[in-house]
Formats: sequence, structure tokens, C-alpha cells
Amino acid sequence: MSDTAEVNIASPDIKGAVDSVLKSIDREREREIIARRFGLHDRKETLEQIGEMLGITRERVRQLEKAILIRLKIAAEEGQADVAKLEKEFIKHLSEMGGVARVKDLSEKIKPSADARDHAHVAFVSTLAPNLAVIDENDDYFQSVGLQEHHDNKKIKENIDTVYRAIKDLKGQPTTIDELHAQVDGFEHPLNVRAMARSSKHIANLKDKWGLVKNPLVNPKNIRDKIYAILAENGKPMHFSKVAEAIKNSDFKRRHVTQQAIHNELIKDGRFVLIGRGIYALSEWGYSSGTVADIIADILRKEGPLHRDDIVRKVLKKRQVKETTILLNLQGKPQFKRVARATYGLAEDKATS
Repeated sequence: MSDTAEVNIASPDIKGAVDSVLKSIDREREREIIARRFGLHDRKETLEQIGEMLGITRERVRQLEKAILIRLKIAAEEGQADVAKLEKEFIKHLSEMGGVARVKDLSEKIKPSADARDHAHVAFVSTLAPNLAVIDENDDYFQSVGLQEHHDNKKIKENIDTVYRAIKDLKGQPTTIDELHAQVDGFEHPLNVRAMARSSKHIANLKDKWGLVKNPLVNPKNIRDKIYAILAENGKPMHFSKVAEAIKNSDFKRRHVTQQAIHNELIKDGRFVLIGRGIYALSEWGYSSGTVADIIADILRKEGPLHRDDIVRKVLKKRQVKETTILLNLQGKPQFKRVARATYGLAEDKATS
């Protein structure tokens, strides 16, 4: 048997089932309403758009849609063959995905090449299936499907919100699903926690780290955020060319950026500090901006005159430069004065005294 034949057997005919359900609706106007509301043939349309097209009010469209769906759901409960068959398929996949899944994720699990129309078909069949609960998309949730036997629509939303609050309580620190599972009660398996997190519009992930969508460590939206995520993951300063290479090899969207673009963003953003020739660190690691002379002056201002070796050691903690560069600054800059053997202080301190 060919690979193609195997794929065809493995992939249920969801479109055929949708067409069959639509044909069971006697009136053409009612078929049109359902097809347009769910986006079964094209994009989804609002009540107003459909009403204008059919020459009826928005409220009348809503009433008709509700009545049609009730009839279709009753037919599904009575064992409408196409819906019943697909429901079993959906339940099998949802059980493997943690009991709840975005419509998009479920569609792509069933058919890896699924597009927006396939997503609409899965959502429509799930709406009719008696053992599935559908979460409508809004500002808080992605359109999702869950197993009715475990939780109804309301309970699924509560579980999603529980995971969201747990991540919010971490104050911006990304976490893993296993860590989240240990933190929240009521979830049998980490897979259940992941399923809820995937359904929330307030949660994002990058690789195995999860956090709030506004956190650049899990949801970098621009080049600067991607640089920040790379440096934070690396945990130590990097040359801008290495940052560019890491972005290119990352899981980010739009990874193709030039080294010059990376360098330009590093210069502009206060989160990054130049600490050596082309080498940058995060300011949150305790680095401050400025030249080597500025760093020396800051150290002497805080601690008073120091031996040359102590100055070198302290500067090297803040800058990746050669020792000779530090010594040349000490000996050649007018703001520093030798106050004892191999000991230096600020010239302004000596002048004041």
C-alpha cells in the first residue's frame, strides 16, 4: 500500500461530513446562514453582514441560526452518522492532547496541512457533537474544543483561568509545564495543564518555556525582544555576530536578520550594555553603560582610592577589555591621579582635600 493511501485512510473526510450536514438542511436560506456564520465555504460573516445579504434583520438571523443549530444538534444526538464518526475521531485526539485543544491544533493533528477552512469545518462538527464542548474565541480564549465528559464550557474556561493566574503569579519568570503542574491543583497530568495554557490568549510559549504574552522571553515581537531572549537564555555576554547567528538558528518567526541590524538595535536599547569590542550584556545583570574611564571613575567614587590591581580586577567584572586598556586609562586620563605607590584615586577628590 502506498504512503498516500495510508494518509487518506488516516485522515477522515471532514469536508464530506460538513457537506452532508448542510444538505440535510432543507431551506437554502438556512444553509446559507450556517455556512456563512461558521465560514464553511469562505470567511466567517457577522449577523449584520448576513442580514444585509438576505434582506432580514440581525436579530432574525440570530434566531434562525439558533433554531437551525438546535435541530442539527438533536440529529447528532440521535446518531447522525457523519457527526458520530467524526466525534469519535476528535475524542481520540483530544484525549491524547490533554482533553482540550485549540481548534487550530486539533485540525492540524487530524490533517497536518489544515487551512482556515479546515479549522472552520472542525469547529462546526464539534459544535454539533453532543460529547464535545466548544469555547468561542474572544479576547481571552482561542476557539477551542474540549471533552464534555470531563468539563463543560464554563469549567474549561475556569481551568484555563487557573493556569493563567498561576503564570501571572510568577511575576514575569518563564516556567515549564511540569513546574506549573506542581504549582496548580486539580490537573491529573502536565498534559492537561499544557492544554489549558495553549487555549489562553494571555499565555505564550517558546520551546519549553511558558509565560505571559507580553513577556519577550516567550513571545519576542521584534528584533530587540529576540536579542533580549537570546542573551537571557545564554546567561552571559555575547558578541553581536553570535547573537545574529543564534537568532538565525532559533525557533523565532522571521529569523533572517543581518548582523548590522542586530548591532543597530543593541546600540539603541537601554536593556543592552556594550562591555567590550562588539560584546553586549543585559543591564539587568548589573552592567552599566559608559566607557572604561567611566567605569573606573564610578568604582573610585564609591570606594575611594584603590590599588591598581584592585581597580583592574573590579573593572574586568564589568567590562571585557584588556588589562592594558584599563592601565592606559588610569595613567592617561586627567580625572585620575596617583595618590600613593600603584594606588589611584579621583583627581577631584585630591583637589577637594
